[in-house]
Amino acid sequence: MTLSDFKRSHDALACYLQADTPELDSSKPLDLDMAHTCRQHFYALPLGNLRLLKVVVYLPTHMKIEAIEATQAAVVKAAQSWYECFTQGIKSHNTSTATVLVLDIQITGSLDTNHSRIPHDIVDSNEDHAQKVPWPHSFGAGYVRQEWVSDFDDTQMLQIFSWQDWQSIIAMLQTPGDIWRFLRYHLSKLQQSLKTGVPQFDTEEALIKQFLYETVLLSQAITVDNALIKYGVQDQPNPALVTMSLAQKHKNATTQLYHEHRQQAAILWSQLSTQMIDLAANKSMQTKTKDSEIRSCQWQQQLLDESLFSRHELVRTLYLYPKQTKAMKESGYVVHQHSYESLGRHYVLIFYGKAVDGQQSKALIQPNLAKIAHDVATRLPIAELHHVVILGVDFIDEAQAQFIDIDLWIQPVVPMTQRERQLTKQVQQLQQQNAATANAKDAHQIRSGTISAGQTKPLPQVRLNLSIPARKSNKP
Repeated sequence: MTLSDFKRSHDALACYLQADTPELDSSKPLDLDMAHTCRQHFYALPLGNLRLLKVVVYLPTHMKIEAIEATQAAVVKAAQSWYECFTQGIKSHNTSTATVLVLDIQITGSLDTNHSRIPHDIVDSNEDHAQKVPWPHSFGAGYVRQEWVSDFDDTQMLQIFSWQDWQSIIAMLQTPGDIWRFLRYHLSKLQQSLKTGVPQFDTEEALIKQFLYETVLLSQAITVDNALIKYGVQDQPNPALVTMSLAQKHKNATTQLYHEHRQQAAILWSQLSTQMIDLAANKSMQTKTKDSEIRSCQWQQQLLDESLFSRHELVRTLYLYPKQTKAMKESGYVVHQHSYESLGRHYVLIFYGKAVDGQQSKALIQPNLAKIAHDVATRLPIAELHHVVILGVDFIDEAQAQFIDIDLWIQPVVPMTQRERQLTKQVQQLQQQNAATANAKDAHQIRSGTISAGQTKPLPQVRLNLSIPARKSNKP
């Protein structure tokens, strides 16, 4: 993993890091008789809490492979003791917390090269005696079963990864939801190995590849898709989801290709999310407060919470813009997209029209993103609705290249009961009727000369053909 790879993988979870969580108590360090550093990180992920203990061990020069393996075992044993102390008194709590040990072994200087198990790339890169080189190692279910020293827990246990394997997990899965699902999957395989005495996987790398073919990777998307049909937001299952889920179910050769597509889309969505948040933050620089910083972090969490498939669908919607007709681009258009990770996070992508005086021009729509989000929130027939995300999308052609500029507004929504939503819609209809009556009265007075045209100035209006399905009247 290069430095840029590490930075990207770290950023995937960075916005979920709880900054006020103290580091590992220095008065109670791991019982290790070697040079090392130890830090504890706590992440509040959407599906559960992740407590990560990162241990970096610095080993001296000319160390034999047997001594390195003994050091590795000593760290694992000390971490298990720490885990037992940490979990005392909270065994009865829910299991929405995963505890992970990430072990990074750094070799300083040269190694004993008279051992066939030392990788050649480590030997070659170790010519500089002052250089610190990460030692590539893995654990696997067999190692954990052999070295496990604590009582077996049917619900929780310390999950152990090398630094390289942990970075691979984040790089392959990227999203907090999919990373959490892999941790649950990894935990179940470890528990099964300890129960049966038969290792369920050789290395974490092999388990990651196995996980990519499991149906659990798309199960949440299928659940959300069925719910959207039930609420009448869409008429039929998502075709892309059907295709990918069938390939996943039958473990077709195309499964790997589909995963690569989702990965590429996920990387692009992360980049776009960062740009959108930065753009929104820059616009509010003059009024930057603690509340605006908190809101910026919350917005980032909403965007990055999307799963691999959900990101794939959002990016695919953006990619379809160049294929639209010239008339569509001139007038602008609206696309509704729902999160396939969280039922209740709804996206409205407004592609700005190029016509300056059009109803969906950037000049008219951009100042009213918050109002549009509020209007959408009151019309959507989803009881679980919790956030409406408005994206104002502008494709800019410049110097034979095309750039994308996206305005962002995220509106939190307090879930309403069906009765509350019906009453809200009735109030809106009455307000629209009253406004129409008032406008007709003003127009009549102007024609009759009772008042002059200059005495009335209609308020600016935003009119969008949102095509949001209303709640069916025959439902209770």
